[in-house]
Amino acid sequence: MRKRKRPRPAPPPPVSDERRPEGAGVEYEVEVERILPGGMGLAHAGGRTVLVALAATGDRLRVRVESVRGAVAFASIVEILAPSPVRVAPPCPYFGRCGGCDFQQLTYEAQLASKVEIIRDCLRRIARIEPPADIHITPAPDPWRYRSRAGWQFDAHTETLGYYQRGSHRVCDVQECPVVVPALQERLSNLRAEMHAHALPPRAHEFQAAAGDEGVTLAPPVNAHDAHENSLRIGDEHYRFDADCFFQINHDLLEPLVRDATRDAHGNLALDLYCGVGLFTLPLARRFSSVVGVEGNPSASRYARRNLDRAGLANARIETGSVGPWLKHHAAELAPADFVLLDPPRAGAEPETLEGIVALQPPRITYVSCDPATLARDLRTLTAHGYRLHSLAAFDMFPQTHHVETLAQLTLLMP
Repeated sequence: MRKRKRPRPAPPPPVSDERRPEGAGVEYEVEVERILPGGMGLAHAGGRTVLVALAATGDRLRVRVESVRGAVAFASIVEILAPSPVRVAPPCPYFGRCGGCDFQQLTYEAQLASKVEIIRDCLRRIARIEPPADIHITPAPDPWRYRSRAGWQFDAHTETLGYYQRGSHRVCDVQECPVVVPALQERLSNLRAEMHAHALPPRAHEFQAAAGDEGVTLAPPVNAHDAHENSLRIGDEHYRFDADCFFQINHDLLEPLVRDATRDAHGNLALDLYCGVGLFTLPLARRFSSVVGVEGNPSASRYARRNLDRAGLANARIETGSVGPWLKHHAAELAPADFVLLDPPRAGAEPETLEGIVALQPPRITYVSCDPATLARDLRTLTAHGYRLHSLAAFDMFPQTHHVETLAQLTLLMP
């Protein structure tokens, strides 16, 4: 017979896995020790590691186990017994249901500190590299209205528009999003009015929106005001793009990011891998005799060529194709390369890409990453082939979330 729960505040005894194979539904009282990569709070109870969503370091919580994988339990908060000193009230009414933000419960200073510790953890545990004593993180000038790109989900059957709910593909109906720039919020409000007027494309399931110097670009477009493409000036460079192309979401931090990524870089040949619309390609073309950008998205590579042409930079060319296979087939003609910059998607660089870079043996590599875990995985490969971590910096491109942009610069050890 299953034991009855004792009255609060004492926690109920955990139910054994023999009677509840998955462990779901068990409640524990825990104290959160720190925030892990992925944004979960780390705690221990019942002989298990307990990962708690939406927690703060120092929280004392009653949590309920949602699922178990081996000795790790994934839990949600039932009750905050004693809040952490760094816990604040999330201002967004959708926080916890919406799958977008997961750090709104932390002060901004605690968010920054947690991200630095996440980077340290990944370097030590995955890359097997001792992190620098001081990892500088550049804060966002505005930790709220910063996001210049958004993907809004649309469910015509339920007449809902917003983001996916946390851990599901149901749409969380969102009237206002506190992290998008004002131009995107205005377009979201107008889009919701068009939804209620049944004026949205009937087969549309998702809208990609991008703000820039020319307003908001929406794909698919709904009316004549939704421009096909947009533009943005970053420092001395000018870029064109559309809503379907990857472009960094926090425009306020792009100038320092580009400056640090290309600092002191010069020479004969540079490669810009996963180059997108040419964010780094243009400044590199002003520093090197020749630059080759490689991009798998045909639309983004077309914009990269246009951006180079507009800038009058004839010493750079853009190749369209998957980066790894392209490097494998063109390594001989590229050697020697003086500098390689790569800015891969969240999944990191493919093994074939890393093999191609190692084969070229560039003296310097700059790796721009939005995921410390995959960055650390790839750094372990590169350091095993003669590279050392020369410097590392972080940029808070994604406030109110656990994500962080990391800039790692590596140099080749001479034999």
